Amino acid sequence: MSTAEIRLNKAIALAGLASRREADALIRRGEVRLNGQVVRELGTTMVPGADDLEVSGQPVAVPTALQAELWALYKPKGCVSTLHDPEGRPSLADLLPRHSGRLFPIGRLDYDAEGLILLTNDGALAHRVAHPSFGVEKIYLVKIKGLIAPEALHRLGQGPRLEGRQRQPVRARILHTHNDKTWLEVTLREGIQHHIKKMFAAEGHRVLKIKRYQVGPVELGDLQPGQLRKLGRPEMDALLHGAKSVRPRPAGRRARVQPA
Repeated sequence: MSTAEIRLNKAIALAGLASRREADALIRRGEVRLNGQVVRELGTTMVPGADDLEVSGQPVAVPTALQAELWALYKPKGCVSTLHDPEGRPSLADLLPRHSGRLFPIGRLDYDAEGLILLTNDGALAHRVAHPSFGVEKIYLVKIKGLIAPEALHRLGQGPRLEGRQRQPVRARILHTHNDKTWLEVTLREGIQHHIKKMFAAEGHRVLKIKRYQVGPVELGDLQPGQLRKLGRPEMDALLHGAKSVRPRPAGRRARVQPA
């Protein structure tokens, strides 16, 4: 493979149509054509600017040079964390500016969850932020039904067992209780589908609200639902530097929470 060649899943990701994993699914379904021929082999490569790429019958322009970008978005409730939804529900693509067609989300939030989600056009950056081996912490405000016992918090701190596997330890501390509801700050270093809902359900609690407000050193800040901002180089460097080793949060720092 020459230095100019890239894999098709990377080309599709660079064009902003899907993540690499989603691009692999498109290839398997036969929705990708290279130079007029349907491609189903995941390892197929192409040369941007020389080969013709089509996805779902539409020609795709693959950038030959790319400057890494990172954006912070406040995902509202009732929005899927992908760029397209087969069911026609609101997606992240509806919230992005027109010139940001190459962006794709880093990780996901549940449809009924809200808060910070990062978007980038750089696959390597996305991998370093999303993969649990790099230890980038994701911090959430979580409201649950009921008053959680100290023993349950201890079990979460040991690492919940979900989907037949022992997961990484979870930091969870109570912020506020009101009647029969509890607000907690929850910190994860990995994430499976419905991670927070499943681990609290295992302890007998239904999750009522999830709001992610921090990923590594990047905070939601003053963003409102549906708003986004482009991160500068210092914030990108801080995020990547933090991926090398997890730093504890400063003592005494608390998230703001409104009583239910």
